[in-house]
Amino acid sequence: MTGRYATYPSLRDAVVLISGGASGLGAEFVAQFAAQGARVAFVDVAVADAEALVEAVAERGHPRPLFRECDLRDLDAYRRTIAEISAELGDVQVLVNNAGNDARHAVTDVDPAYWDDRMRVNLDHQFFAAQAVAPAMRAAGRGSIVNLGSISAHLDLLDLPVYMTAKAAVEGLTRSLAREFGRDGVRVNCVLPGWIMTRRQVEKWMTPEADAHRARVQALPHKLHPDDVARMVLWLAAEDSRSCTGQMWIVDGGWM
Repeated sequence: MTGRYATYPSLRDAVVLISGGASGLGAEFVAQFAAQGARVAFVDVAVADAEALVEAVAERGHPRPLFRECDLRDLDAYRRTIAEISAELGDVQVLVNNAGNDARHAVTDVDPAYWDDRMRVNLDHQFFAAQAVAPAMRAAGRGSIVNLGSISAHLDLLDLPVYMTAKAAVEGLTRSLAREFGRDGVRVNCVLPGWIMTRRQVEKWMTPEADAHRARVQALPHKLHPDDVARMVLWLAAEDSRSCTGQMWIVDGGWM
C-alpha cells in the first residue's frame, strides 16, 4: 500500500531512529520512512528479522536502513548505540520510540524483578533515547520525537497491569518533554494505536470471538494494520505537523 501514502519532502534525507524496528509496527515504520527517502536506523534484538527487513527494503529500491543489535534494557548500551548511529548517519532528526512488549501477566505473578524489566522494555528507553538525541535537535532548532503509547491504558482490560501502567506513563512523559523541548523547536507527540493486526497479535490473540468483539466496539469495523499507524507517525515526523506537540494521537478505528 506504499503508493497510497503522501510524500513528505521534509523527510527526504532526514536521519530517523526507530526502536524495535525488526517486526510489527516498527518494521512498517522502517519501510515507510525509507520509502520517503529518509536515512533510517533501527535497533532490535531480533537479528534475523532485522537483516531480512534491511534486504527487503533495499530490494524495493529504497535507501538501505542501518541496523544495530541492541537490548534496550541495557540503557548504557543503548546510549552508546545512539551515539554510534549519529556518528555514522548524522544527528538524529526524528526519533520513534516504538519498542515494547505487551506480554500478558497476572497481578499475582508480578514481582519487583518483572516490574523493573517491563518498565525497561516499555518506558525507560523512551526517556533516555529522547535525552540522548535532544541536545542536537535543540541546537538545530527542530526535531520530532514520536512516542508509542497504547489505548490499553484507557480500557478495562485484564492481565496487563504493568504494561498499561508503562503506557499511561508514556503519555505523561510526552507532555513533559514537549514542554521541556518546545522553546527550542523540538516537538514531542504520542501515538496511541488500537488493536493492530501485526503477526504477533494475529498469532497470539486473534480468535473469531475476539475479532467479533473488536468489530463491535470500533466505530469503524474494519481491521487496522501497521500502515494505518505509520500514516500518523510519518505526518508527525514531517514538517507538515510543525505546530503540533504534546498531544495524544489515537489510531484505533474509534474504539475509545
